[in-house]
Amino acid sequence: MANLMLIYISAVITILWGIAHLLPTKNVVKGFGDISADNKNIIKMEWIVEGIALIFIGAVVAGVTIIDPSSVVSGFVYISSAIILILLAVVSLFTGFKVNFLPFKLCPVLFTTSAVLIFLGYYM
Repeated sequence: MANLMLIYISAVITILWGIAHLLPTKNVVKGFGDISADNKNIIKMEWIVEGIALIFIGAVVAGVTIIDPSSVVSGFVYISSAIILILLAVVSLFTGFKVNFLPFKLCPVLFTTSAVLIFLGYYM
C-alpha cells in the first residue's frame, strides 16, 4: 500500500506542476517584451503543451494505479512516464535551470522527484 502512495504522490506533483505551467502563461509571454506575434504564439504554445503533457502524465499514472497497479500495462506506463520525466528534468537542467527565476529551477527537481517516486513505488 505504501508503494501505491508513492505513485499517487508522484501523479499529484506532476499534475499540479502541469497546472502551474498553464496559469502564468499570459504573464510569461508578456515578460518577453516586444517580440513578434509568431514568437509570442510559439512561447504560449510551448508553455501550454508542457502543462498539458505534465497533466496527462500524472493522470495516466494515477489512472492505471486506480485500475490495476500490478498489470503489465501499468508497469509500462510507470517506466515510460518516469523515463519521460527524467528526460524533461535533463532538458530543464540545461535550459530553464540557468534562468534566475525560482520556478524554472524547480522543474528538474520536481520532475526527478516524481520519476524517483514512480520507480520506488513500482519496484517496492
